[in-house]
Amino acid sequence: MPGPTMEAELPIEPQSLKKLSFKSLKRSLDLFSPLHGQFPPPDPESKKIRVSHKLNTEYGGVKNAAIERSTGAADARTQAQQASVPSNALALPGPERSNDIQKVGFQKDLAISSTGQPREPTDAGFQGRSTAVVLSHGSSERNLSTSAIMERIPSRWPRPVWHAPWKNYRVISGHLGWVRSVAVDPSNNWFCTGSADRTIKIWDLASGRLKLTLTGHIDQVRGLAVSKTHTYMFSAGDDKLVKCWDLEQNKVIRSYHGHLSGVYCLALHPTIDVLLTGGRDSVCRVWDIRSKTQIHALTGHENTVCSVFTRPTDPQVITGSHDSTIKFWDLRYGKTMVTLTHHKKSVRAMAPHPKEDCFVSASAENIKKFKLPRGEFMHNMLSQQKTIINAAAVNEEGVLTTAGDNGSLWFWDWKSGHNFQQAQTIVQPGSLDSEAGIYAVTYDLTGSRLITCEADKTIKMWKEDEMATPETHPVHFKPPKDIRRF
Repeated sequence: MPGPTMEAELPIEPQSLKKLSFKSLKRSLDLFSPLHGQFPPPDPESKKIRVSHKLNTEYGGVKNAAIERSTGAADARTQAQQASVPSNALALPGPERSNDIQKVGFQKDLAISSTGQPREPTDAGFQGRSTAVVLSHGSSERNLSTSAIMERIPSRWPRPVWHAPWKNYRVISGHLGWVRSVAVDPSNNWFCTGSADRTIKIWDLASGRLKLTLTGHIDQVRGLAVSKTHTYMFSAGDDKLVKCWDLEQNKVIRSYHGHLSGVYCLALHPTIDVLLTGGRDSVCRVWDIRSKTQIHALTGHENTVCSVFTRPTDPQVITGSHDSTIKFWDLRYGKTMVTLTHHKKSVRAMAPHPKEDCFVSASAENIKKFKLPRGEFMHNMLSQQKTIINAAAVNEEGVLTTAGDNGSLWFWDWKSGHNFQQAQTIVQPGSLDSEAGIYAVTYDLTGSRLITCEADKTIKMWKEDEMATPETHPVHFKPPKDIRRF
């Protein structure tokens, strides 16, 4: 018997991706092409009716208004009915139904007055912008509520008050680390700064000379406040410590223990002896100044409490947090009154107006103004700084200042939200360009001097340009088209 024959293995022909794709496409067409034949071909007569109706809906009002302007209302109706059939510009020829549609569209396309009664368009209405509001279906109704009405209403946005531009007139060096906090003495003679070099330095406000250096913290000093009623200064830092300094003895007389992590901000109540501190443990703590006891632990934030300010009337405590919310607190019961959720990013800075019952809050996406005591949203600022905003301050003349992580210092008109100046800080020789951040800003008591604390280890002082006039620095203001609700 002959032995088994070995079949020769045929070589597999390699196929290109293009060839395989076409084969798959052909198979799909073979499967699904019978389905395409089930639909009847489009009817040209019905297509004409649809196009004729659309043209009359969109342009019937314009056509009729132009005819009425030239020949009068009575003749226009007759001419429109006669011209509607042969006109190939506005209505394609169709069945007799299209004429009825045109008549109905013409009656609806009359101009209406503000009282809702039909009226005839006058010649005065066509001078410049048309004052006739045309009613029609579909997209024209959207125009009625937006362009036709909004164009005629003048902008109600307040005109900005003219402010002179600010300029840097003094640079103070002395700290060995980032300058993180600042506070001005109630007598307006000196100011103090806290730094990452763990010291607090006191400077003469008029000359900028160093008067005193206080040591005691073992980490950077993030918050400072000077009491108006006592000779006390309060400091808080990343070492979890809150200290009370007696300025007659220049030493620490009390420490407030309770924070579980770094303390980022602090504020003094204007009328009662209460201190508020907020930190990385997501809690704002209320302390009795004299007894060192903790009155309340205001819990509710889900992330670091990085800004706080107080008022003599309810809400007495307002806090901003990295969880992008702002909370109003009832100081009597230690509970939340209102939570504002307008921001999308961390609220690192807040600034109350010294005279009006409103405040601004700043985050990386926007600066928003709120009304007190209920917290109603007023408006956004009209520009976007587009950086992390670390600090904000406002003086009695209505100049709001916001300071960014990239060294930008923007000045705003409080009333209108108009950004009238964008300054950029200059890093000191020997510093990196990345050390241009500004961490704290404050005005002196007169509001005529601005102090900024920066990452290049310097303190800069700013004042208004005395040579500037409305003619040399005009206000370039464009009111917004709409008032955003959020």
